[in-house]
Amino acid sequence: MTGTAPTHGQILPASAALLASRGHEGARLTAFVADASPRRYFRLEGQGLILMEDPTDPVGFDAYLRLSAHLADLGLSAPRVVAATKPAGVALIEDLGDTTYSRCLSAGEDEGALYRLAVDVLLHLHHDPRGVQVDQPRYDLRKMLDELEVFAEWFAPAVAPDLDRTAFAQEWRALWEAALAPVDGHYDTLIMRDFHVDNLMLLDGREGVARCGLLDFQDGVLGPCEYDLMSLLQDARRDLSPGLEASLLARYLENAPAHLGGAQAIRRRYHLLAAQRHARILGVFVRLCLRDGKPGYLDWLPRVLRQFQTALVDAALTDISALLDTRMPGWQATAATLDTRLKPLKGVSA
Repeated sequence: MTGTAPTHGQILPASAALLASRGHEGARLTAFVADASPRRYFRLEGQGLILMEDPTDPVGFDAYLRLSAHLADLGLSAPRVVAATKPAGVALIEDLGDTTYSRCLSAGEDEGALYRLAVDVLLHLHHDPRGVQVDQPRYDLRKMLDELEVFAEWFAPAVAPDLDRTAFAQEWRALWEAALAPVDGHYDTLIMRDFHVDNLMLLDGREGVARCGLLDFQDGVLGPCEYDLMSLLQDARRDLSPGLEASLLARYLENAPAHLGGAQAIRRRYHLLAAQRHARILGVFVRLCLRDGKPGYLDWLPRVLRQFQTALVDAALTDISALLDTRMPGWQATAATLDTRLKPLKGVSA
């Protein structure tokens, strides 16, 4: 979060009107650092509130309002929506503070304890049959396959410029369609999609799983329980301490809902979803650099590349590995240097 203090003239007129209607027209605002989305956030200093502006994504804005209430009903700590102007995409939401997991870890908090709490949040959600009782899209096979197109469109050509993109994209999608069959149709829970240390908070004054604050859940979908678990334990942003992923996965397996089919089935879906997610993220990072002029995300690319390579093995995706080796000979070595080769191309369209 930055220390900038925008004037009320720099926020949307609808935001100014909302603040005035709630008696906050004189509040001092502090802007948050922007992320990869167009959403904007401003803290009302000393008021325990945050102004959220999201006028370009009405579907996501409505989902935020809906899922905030839904998660609270399940006993979890999402920011409470105090007031909103839906047509304009502006809202006043509860300020959960600054103690993100990322900050806690940087300050030396117990890594294992923080992650165990996050895993327990997921177990709490996954055991509650009400978790899926919310009007959100399904994370179906077509959606998973569509997400993988970014790998074929951006990452693969960056690694192999002479690649026949059309042929590769067709083969890539066909192989993944077969590979992802074990996760197709698993609409077992609400997936928050970006369940990682930057979107989790440690809250004082709350007990049990409510001590873990939840942020950035408006892209939530209904899908496999293993997705958020994998997102947490195979984070693009940081490496877990040696052995911690295995320990936390075992914690989940020991306490998982019976309807998930046992440890072997859960592990299979976990590794498949990891391979799919890492492939997507590799494409997104390259696109953010080349199309959007945001090369900073490439700092995480080597880690995600390693995670993708490991997931291909763990998920036994030999056909997909063979396609990559055949269509992009030496792709792993070339991809390992993308972060340094692409950064000078900031802002260049592919």
